[in-house]
Amino acid sequence: MSTDSKIIDGKAFAEGLRTRIAVVAADFEAKAGRKAGLAVVLVGEDPASQVYVRNKGKQTVAAGMESFEHKLPADTSEADLLAVVERLNADPAVDGILVQLPLPAHMNEQKVIATINPDKDVDGFHVVNVGRLATGLPGFVPCTPLGCVMLLKDRLGSLSGLDAVVIGRSNIVGKPMAQLLIAESCTVTVAHSRTRDLPEVVRRADIVVAAVGRPEMVKGDWLKPGATVIDVGINRVPGAEEGKSRLVGDVDFASAAEVTGAITPVPGGVGPMTIAVLLRNTVVAAHRNAGLVLDESAL
Repeated sequence: MSTDSKIIDGKAFAEGLRTRIAVVAADFEAKAGRKAGLAVVLVGEDPASQVYVRNKGKQTVAAGMESFEHKLPADTSEADLLAVVERLNADPAVDGILVQLPLPAHMNEQKVIATINPDKDVDGFHVVNVGRLATGLPGFVPCTPLGCVMLLKDRLGSLSGLDAVVIGRSNIVGKPMAQLLIAESCTVTVAHSRTRDLPEVVRRADIVVAAVGRPEMVKGDWLKPGATVIDVGINRVPGAEEGKSRLVGDVDFASAAEVTGAITPVPGGVGPMTIAVLLRNTVVAAHRNAGLVLDESAL
């Protein structure tokens, strides 16, 4: 099998998802008499966050939804930020609320997330939504792991009975990823930096999700032949030319691509899925908030 045929094109899948979302968003507007609305709150001047928020705004509008941006200075008090969140909770035009992380050091991220109405928590970080995911109740799931599962099911069909290893145990990716795979009837191992003989653990897996934040850590000889690899890592490393950098994942793509049945590249794999799934969560929230029925499996 050629390397090209093994590549899971997250960019193309995300484009298709956004197209489906735009159709659903237009239908929602016709039925509800308003657009679905996403509010993004950015505190401070973090350059990466600014770019990300700008992209979210553009893609929200392109999908036929309303974008509300709230940009606050870095020295905003925690109380003032919480007041903004409470106003958005009460605003019927806002279906989804996202507070861009990281927050300045003087703010308690957990307290801020806990203030968001769980039914508007399209990031899926609120403890109520974490609990809903763990117990199989409908809620909102963090965008990156949900996007990973979409890519896996698109490539493999049913995931039932497959062995999966998730490398990384963060609240944003590793833990919810494991819960989603359990819900798909996979046998799931959550591995991490303390796991004994990590390569041997990974070698058992039909599905490997790498979300550990270490550049090119997972090598081709760690992988079972034919495994499907989802690389969540985005790491900037020195490029070939002096002063230049390049993006790599947590998987050594060159050696892994020789062994795998399918693999996401970095960039162009998981990355484009995150904002697309955020838009999906927002249009789902809009239907739930308005009491309208939506076949969520179609998204």
